[in-house]
Amino acid sequence: MQPHLSEPGYLKLHRQGQLTERAQTLWNMMGRCELCPRRCHKNRLKGETGFCGAAKDLVIASHGPHFGEEKPLVGRGGSGTIFFSHCSLRCVFCINWDISHLGKGTVRGINDLAYMMMDLQQQGCHNINLVTPTHYVPHILLAVDKAAGYGLHLPLVYNTCGWERLEILEFLDGVIDVYLPDYKYASSAMSEKYSAGASSYPFVAQKALLQMYRQVGTARVEADGLVKKGLMIRHLVMPDHVGGTKDVIQWIASHLPKDTYFNLMSQYHPYHKAFDYPEIARTITPQEYRESIQWVKESGLTRVDFQRMPLGG
Repeated sequence: MQPHLSEPGYLKLHRQGQLTERAQTLWNMMGRCELCPRRCHKNRLKGETGFCGAAKDLVIASHGPHFGEEKPLVGRGGSGTIFFSHCSLRCVFCINWDISHLGKGTVRGINDLAYMMMDLQQQGCHNINLVTPTHYVPHILLAVDKAAGYGLHLPLVYNTCGWERLEILEFLDGVIDVYLPDYKYASSAMSEKYSAGASSYPFVAQKALLQMYRQVGTARVEADGLVKKGLMIRHLVMPDHVGGTKDVIQWIASHLPKDTYFNLMSQYHPYHKAFDYPEIARTITPQEYRESIQWVKESGLTRVDFQRMPLGG
């Protein structure tokens, strides 16, 4: 039987046996872990814990339909989110700090993850949304391979902080349908301060965004109102513009197509350790968000999601 022209790319790789091959290479990499830009070299295969907090075992916090994502991902059935525990970036203001910093979740097997994907498909979700996946890429590819054999056919969404190694992204070429990265910081000083010393964030994220675009192109809304392939970028406006919102917008407008899907988020709240930093221990002001909107308009970007105006700072 000929495959449907619009089927996700991972199905072809599954039939060719490439998903397992790629997963095994990535799995071996955990022996001296280099899955994220920190390259902590911990032997996760022997139970050592990486900087991210993860060892060999897969830990998952939750899975289920989610209706708070971008509209073209949510549709009517929701985005099928799987929240992975632990995180390599470890932002001080993380809204999901109990999951990403403390590792709240349950140890699961590869089969469990594959069954979760099938469950989300059976519930009517429009995609499989892999939230904070970087440190579990080997497990994910193995699970996708199994789920593809069970009949999975939904697009895969790679929901990431944006801090991704090019070498790892190359293993995802043809696997991921929608990249949903943050572009958090334009300044190395700010990423170092608020994300556990990650001074390389701006440079690494920029290269990652270009690679993601090369793989999946510009996100297009199809006739059913859904995005099933393409790049969708998020940026969270922060107090005093410590994320470098103006520079983030200008970089996207200068290096990617003007119709790149861009979500300018206004919902920053100080969580976790943000109160240790007075400059970010508040919500953003309406003026800060209005300034961000103006920068978008000046940039020429044409496909931007603007959010509700914040109430105050």
